Amino acid sequence: MNSPPIATHLPRRRFLRGIGVTLGLPMLECMTPVFSRAAASQTPPKRMLLISNNLGVLPQHFFPKDKGTDYTLSPYLKELAAFRNDFTIFSGLSHPAVTGGHSTENCFLTAARDPTRSGFRNSISLDQFAAESLGQQTRFPTLNLGVNIDKANRSLSWTRDGVLLPAEDSPAALFRKMFIQGDAKQTAASLKRLQDRGSILDAVRDDISSFQRNLGNNDKSRLDQYLTSVRELEQRLAISGEWEQKPKPQTKSAEPNDIADKAKFFPKIQLMLDMARLAFESDSTRIITLMVDGFATPVFEIDAQHRTRDGYHNLSHHGQSKEKLAELEKVDLQQMRHLRDLITALAATPTADSKRLLDQTMVLYGSNLGDANVHNCTNLPVLLAGGGFKHGQHLAFDTLHNKPLCNLFVTMLQHLGAETDTFGSSTGTLTGFDSRG
Repeated sequence: MNSPPIATHLPRRRFLRGIGVTLGLPMLECMTPVFSRAAASQTPPKRMLLISNNLGVLPQHFFPKDKGTDYTLSPYLKELAAFRNDFTIFSGLSHPAVTGGHSTENCFLTAARDPTRSGFRNSISLDQFAAESLGQQTRFPTLNLGVNIDKANRSLSWTRDGVLLPAEDSPAALFRKMFIQGDAKQTAASLKRLQDRGSILDAVRDDISSFQRNLGNNDKSRLDQYLTSVRELEQRLAISGEWEQKPKPQTKSAEPNDIADKAKFFPKIQLMLDMARLAFESDSTRIITLMVDGFATPVFEIDAQHRTRDGYHNLSHHGQSKEKLAELEKVDLQQMRHLRDLITALAATPTADSKRLLDQTMVLYGSNLGDANVHNCTNLPVLLAGGGFKHGQHLAFDTLHNKPLCNLFVTMLQHLGAETDTFGSSTGTLTGFDSRG
């Protein structure tokens, strides 16, 4: 027996509550004090915005017919023509064994296999993996945003334990988190809450530690893991306390008004993209996810003159209907214009070292569906802009035997500074896609 008899008499209910504290928490990082590390860093910050529309685009209008640097812009990519040398288009990428149509929407940044199988559990998403690898460098390690999103069931962001992190769908609430400074009383109350949580963890840690000397090796190992997570949480609480006392950044932008009407689909997208840009400009965070939930979008406005005849989901299952295809093309073109406007804004924003914010920001646009009409999950539409890469090309891989999309994710992680050679289903990095430095 690894454990002596005393182990069978541990107060089980109290012990499970202690474990519950750990399991119920988000993924933790061991880190040095955030301000001292930020001051010591001399390299320009690198950022990442990950955008997914869970109904994708019409592939025949998105992908170029030819490849390389001299490729001809597709009808959709013509909207981005002014930034041709600032983005790369990819074909022949997907997640191996991630099939099941709409069930794959929560796996776009995780690559967790077989989402329709019984007992499926998601895995850590790209944004959380990056935050975990890099540590907390800003007030918010990541921001997880959504447009028309079903917050209880859909998210791009998942913990290492496969737990959904709800998306923020209120631009006004996000603005207040980033820029509105609470008064002294509110700050004191926030600090008191952090201190209370810390004191509870101290008590749990001391209580469990008292049993360590009487446990066998296996149980000691489990308790060591538990206590390590407690210590990591205490460090994270300390970091949160530091940020509570640090003044929030100022902005000339006014607090936005939330748009409740789901039919205002594109104004809502524009508002969230504006908030993402503000978050990067103020260095409130360096990692943002944004799920555009077409599945939950009813009949909506394409522009001031046009409104769809059906909800987005039903529209995506066009069945080759000429009327639906025409509407979808207008919808997709609007998405490309919003992406163009975002790239324009990032390119026009200078950084502290007199470069473009775009050059320090990777913008990934894609979808979990290659063709929503038939629930196809291969040859995913993927575009990467900015970030200082050598862009201006169509990297075309085998559209029948796809490369893992996670190979691109590993390339992006390494570009951010994460020391990793693997993520999800990766088999390496992508060739022919190099950083300028």
